[in-house]
Amino acid sequence: MKKDKKFGTRCVRAGEAPDPSYGAHTTPLYQTSTFIFDSAEQGASRFAGEEEGYTYARLVPNTPTHAALVKKIASLEEGETGQTFSSGMAAITAVALSQLEQGDHFISSDVVYGGTYGLFSSVLAKFGVEVSFVDTSDPEKVKENVRKNTKLIFLETPANPTMIICDIEEICKIARETGALSVVDNTFATPYFQRPLKSGADVVIHSCTKYIGGHADLIGGVVVGKKEFVRSMAPVVNCTGGTMGVHEAWLSIRGLKTLHLRMEKHASNAMEVAEFLEAHPKIEWVRYPGLPGHPQYEIAQKQMSGFSGMLSFGIKGGIEAGRKLMNSVELCSLSVSLGAVDTLIEHPASMTHVNIPAEVRAKVGITDDLVRISAGLEEADDIIEDLDQALTRL
Repeated sequence: MKKDKKFGTRCVRAGEAPDPSYGAHTTPLYQTSTFIFDSAEQGASRFAGEEEGYTYARLVPNTPTHAALVKKIASLEEGETGQTFSSGMAAITAVALSQLEQGDHFISSDVVYGGTYGLFSSVLAKFGVEVSFVDTSDPEKVKENVRKNTKLIFLETPANPTMIICDIEEICKIARETGALSVVDNTFATPYFQRPLKSGADVVIHSCTKYIGGHADLIGGVVVGKKEFVRSMAPVVNCTGGTMGVHEAWLSIRGLKTLHLRMEKHASNAMEVAEFLEAHPKIEWVRYPGLPGHPQYEIAQKQMSGFSGMLSFGIKGGIEAGRKLMNSVELCSLSVSLGAVDTLIEHPASMTHVNIPAEVRAKVGITDDLVRISAGLEEADDIIEDLDQALTRL
């Protein structure tokens, strides 16, 4: 689809066309593990990479359902192409394994999802890859940590769960000047509110589990970038087998069709909840990129067109008050993950980020009093009423 089409139109239409076999309007779910070749020569040509086409659902390009998803998300991120995965963590792992080797060094935001932290600090370390966790909200600190063998700079912005913002353009400029690959986890913002490739990033990663799927009913991941980069990942993708299921690919396509509509409501609800909490006497602090008091508010204004549905806050009374709050909500769901149509509330220090050592959590701001909310699509007044009644019990 032409790039001049509006974002919402591309959400609905990009990457899809009527099925050539029967004219099905909706992209079919190609529930097959293998594909038939016209001849032995064609099969050999496809496996040799000399001819484009499908071979086996584990191998790139998987199935036509996956291909439609890739075209759609690449259109929304304004990238050339992409690759789907069984989870967001599988996507991050494939990027790391395809670009890093023994003796290499890379830089990561010091606040990242717990699974990402574990991969970087423990798994990759076993293979002689060294990571420096850096406060990437300060580009100067990124510069200070670049080494001769720095091959990659990984950003998560907004950061999970502290909502810290990184200046994508400035840090990607540093990466280009030093010859490092710049990778941005754009899960929180989605391409509706932030397009890192337009700000100079080389690669964008999403957990499709979150806002892309949007309904808390799938696990998946996707990487978007230049064709050359995606091709370079193929050996790792094909050999490690982190393949997205075809049903999950189909659900992700369905989810993207309403992304633009959902994100507007997620963001407006999050802003109203953030403003309510900011004014509440039992709340110590609130972090939401749309609030003028956010430490990187100006950067967020520069690189984001909206501020998504995620926020975090601290309760007076610390972890015990936080537990009582979460045990007292009635409408909000006490659950991990994010980006669902339902409002979710959780305690990162004991749930999503529990594998990060306590001293590291404290250093980067994942404090015991921090509570994270993923604002859903209910009416904002009802979400606020639920939080208010829970706060009155403290």
